[in-house]
Amino acid sequence: MATKANEAAKLRITLVKSLTGRKDSHIATAHSLGLRRIGHVTVQPDNEATRGKIAHIGYLIRVTSEA
Repeated sequence: MATKANEAAKLRITLVKSLTGRKDSHIATAHSLGLRRIGHVTVQPDNEATRGKIAHIGYLIRVTSEA
C-alpha cells in the first residue's frame, strides 16, 4: 500500500464552458486534458505540464484538488 508521501497530488478538472468557437489551440489543450464536452470531469496529476494547460484554458474550466 502506498504512503501519502509517495502519492502524487491530483487535480479534478471540469469543463464548464463550451469549446464551440474557441481557438484551435484551446480546443486541443482541452482535449489533451481529456475534456470533450461541458460537464466532463477528468483527474490529472498536479505537475508543471498540467498547470501550464490549466493556465492556457483557465476561463473554460473549474479546478479542484482531489481528496
